[in-house]
Amino acid sequence: MSPLVLSVVLSLVSAVAYAGAAIVQERVAAAASGPTYAPLRNPVWWGAVLLNGLGAALHVVALAYGPLSVVQPLGALTIVFALPMAALFVRRPAGRRAWHGALMATAGLAGLLSVTDGGEGRTPDGGERWLLAGATFAAVAALFVLARLVGRSALRGVALATAAGVAFGVASVFTKAVAEEWSPDAPLAEWGSALALSALAVTGLLLSQASYRAAGLAAPLATLTVVNPVVAATVGLTLFGEGFRYGTAGTVAALVCGAVAAGGLVELTLDRLARPGGDGPSASEGDAARPEIGEGVDVGAVPGTRPHLEVEVRPRTVAGRS
Repeated sequence: MSPLVLSVVLSLVSAVAYAGAAIVQERVAAAASGPTYAPLRNPVWWGAVLLNGLGAALHVVALAYGPLSVVQPLGALTIVFALPMAALFVRRPAGRRAWHGALMATAGLAGLLSVTDGGEGRTPDGGERWLLAGATFAAVAALFVLARLVGRSALRGVALATAAGVAFGVASVFTKAVAEEWSPDAPLAEWGSALALSALAVTGLLLSQASYRAAGLAAPLATLTVVNPVVAATVGLTLFGEGFRYGTAGTVAALVCGAVAAGGLVELTLDRLARPGGDGPSASEGDAARPEIGEGVDVGAVPGTRPHLEVEVRPRTVAGRS
C-alpha cells in the first residue's frame, strides 16, 4: 500500500471515529439529567472521549504519510458519515434540508482546504503563542457568554459548537508548533505550549458536549467540522506565513468556498429551528423524558402534565323512576 493510499484510509477511519464520538456524545447529552458539560460518572461518555482520541491519533498519523491538502479535506467527511450512522445505530434519520446543509458545509470546507497551501512556514515564537492562547480563551469566553444569553436552544448549541471549534482549531496550531519544536534533548522545553494545548483540547471537548445537549447532532457537528479547520487555516495564514495556492484565483475560490460552507451551517440551523420542539430539548431528549402513553405509564408522573383522575360515572336512581 502506497503512503498516499494509507493516508486516505487513515483519514477515512479517523472521520468515522469522530462521527461515532459525536453520536455517543449527543446521546449522552440527550439522556443525561446531570452535568451539562462533563458527565464524568457516565462510562458511555468516556467511550466518546476514547473515540475522539482515536480519531485525533489517526489524523496525526495520516498527516505523517500524506499531504495536508489531501488529509484535511477528508476530515470534512465527519458530518457526512455521522448522519447515516445516526440513522442506522440510534434511529435518528436526518431530513432533506439537514442533508443539503451537511453536504454544502462539507463541500465548502473541502474546497477551502484544497486551495490552502500546506507548505512549510515559520513557527511562531513564545510571545506570539501566548498572545494567541490569550486571544483564543477570550474569544471562547465571549462565545460562551453569547450562548448563555441566546434564548433559542438551537442557536445556543451552534454558539457553543463555534466556541468548541475555535478551541480545537487553535489546539491544532499548538500541536503543530509542539511537534516541530520538540526535541529529545530538551523534552520539557515546550511545556507551556503543551499546557495550552491540553487546556484548549479539554475546553473544546466540554463545550462540544454541551452543544449537543442544546441542539442535537447535525448542526453542532457541522459547525465543529467547519470552524475547527477554518480557524487553524486562518492562524496558519497569519502566524505561520502560509497562503493560498494559485494566487488571486485561489483567494477568490477560498472566499466562495467559505460562503458555501457558511450557507450549509445556516441550512442546518434552520432545519433544527423548523423542527417541532426546536427551541427546547432535542428530539431524543424529549423522547427520553416523555414515555409513550398507553404503555403502563403514570400520566401524572410525566413532567408538564396534570394528574389524570379517572371518574366512574354511575346512573343515578331517583325514587319512583327506574
